[in-house]
Amino acid sequence: MEVFLIRLLQLLLALSILVLLHELGHFTFAKLFKVRVTKFYLFFNPKFHLLSTYDTWLRRLLHLSPEVVPTKEVEETDDKGKVTKKIKKEYVGTEYGIGWLPLGGYCAIDGMIDETNQKLSEETHPWEFRTKPVWQRLLIMIGGVLVNFLLALFIYSMILFYWGDTYIPVKDMTLGMKFNSEAKALGFKDGDILLGTEKGLFKDFSSDLYRDLSEAHRVDIIREGKQQSLTLPGDLNLLDMMRSEPSFVRPMLPAVIDSVLPGTPAAEKGIVKGDRIVAFNGKPIDSYNEFTDQIGVLRDVLTEAVTPADSMKVRQATVVIERAAQTDTLSLTLTPDLKMGFTAKALDAIYKPFTREYGFFESIPAGVGYGWNVLASYVNDLKYVFTAEGAKSLGGFGAIGSLFPPVWDWYMFWKMTAFLSIILAFMNILPIPALDGGHVLFLLYELITRRKPSEEFMIRAEYIGFGILILLMLVANLNDVLRWIGLM
Repeated sequence: MEVFLIRLLQLLLALSILVLLHELGHFTFAKLFKVRVTKFYLFFNPKFHLLSTYDTWLRRLLHLSPEVVPTKEVEETDDKGKVTKKIKKEYVGTEYGIGWLPLGGYCAIDGMIDETNQKLSEETHPWEFRTKPVWQRLLIMIGGVLVNFLLALFIYSMILFYWGDTYIPVKDMTLGMKFNSEAKALGFKDGDILLGTEKGLFKDFSSDLYRDLSEAHRVDIIREGKQQSLTLPGDLNLLDMMRSEPSFVRPMLPAVIDSVLPGTPAAEKGIVKGDRIVAFNGKPIDSYNEFTDQIGVLRDVLTEAVTPADSMKVRQATVVIERAAQTDTLSLTLTPDLKMGFTAKALDAIYKPFTREYGFFESIPAGVGYGWNVLASYVNDLKYVFTAEGAKSLGGFGAIGSLFPPVWDWYMFWKMTAFLSIILAFMNILPIPALDGGHVLFLLYELITRRKPSEEFMIRAEYIGFGILILLMLVANLNDVLRWIGLM
């Protein structure tokens, strides 16, 4: 429960920052062009809200004059009976608030057909969105996306400035890699040290490495101390490479015990730190990767168990341990989730991480380059969404929340916030009605043809766009539920 709450708080804080600044982008351009903004809300507020105030409070605090607009001409008579004509004015401030439904936020711009479903009168006013030049309306609509994209680049830059860039270079992983059967069919062998492809050297072991391998026609490796190259097809399926069990490639980890948890099967059999696993259920073990693969085989068998006796039979295991050049064969019963109760050395405990530090002015171009690479990779991977497996990989709020660490880590929090900011910017600029990109599409049409789409068409397009978004949200969150109950 504690892990769930920590991840939930991180998700809510990140989304609050991103939504608030996204809507502030629309708000700023609207105010710049003197367009009336009636409401500015963080989170949605159907039926009621948690907090609401008007900007008269802010204006009084900052000693600013009230925001007024002319409404109509009226006649006034003074004490002497003299009639004068005056323009009546009224206050039209913005209502700021916090809603109760944390699924986004909105900025209600007067004279615009959007998710607020406001009714447009036949009479137009100079402070309305629809009366402004098309170039001004275009800037108002892209303001949110622009802020989110610039925010992501800023966060990445500040991460590099404050923490630097810490990673383990792939070429320094001298134990090499562990490959699955598909990789071995392409010529890889366990223990190969990856260097790079025709695109350049690998930096660290990340999704970028998988992506480069999937698109490469040549990969350079070190095998048995000698550098050589392998030919690759150049069109490997990235999703299959990352989702397969075991995965296409993993850093080789030694099957050496790093710590033993008390009260577990390993502790009961006297297994201690420094012991090496050399065999499991009669299968030779050359690495911790191979050990986890064999546990994966048992999990597949366990899913087919019918009776408790069948499950208990799967849990019976034989382990050969090497200690001080001597071996010992142990029989033990694994836990119901097939654990022995030990941990192996982590990657950063085997190899020394490298840290590149950045000065303030160095961090800005580096952060921009990093953010641009994240965006390009995300866009490139979208092609897999339109496949059957890609649709299954869609995730909702549960999947997004699980990307945050189980403990509060400001480095990972800001890195995830920047990543979500880039996703929010890209998704919002897609030409789907009800998204900013849909409005931009219609404004570009108007700019080119000099004709506005009809109000009826815009309303219908808005409803269609909302239907598409709701459908995508239902599919993504349904996938989360199916994964949670083990059906996907």
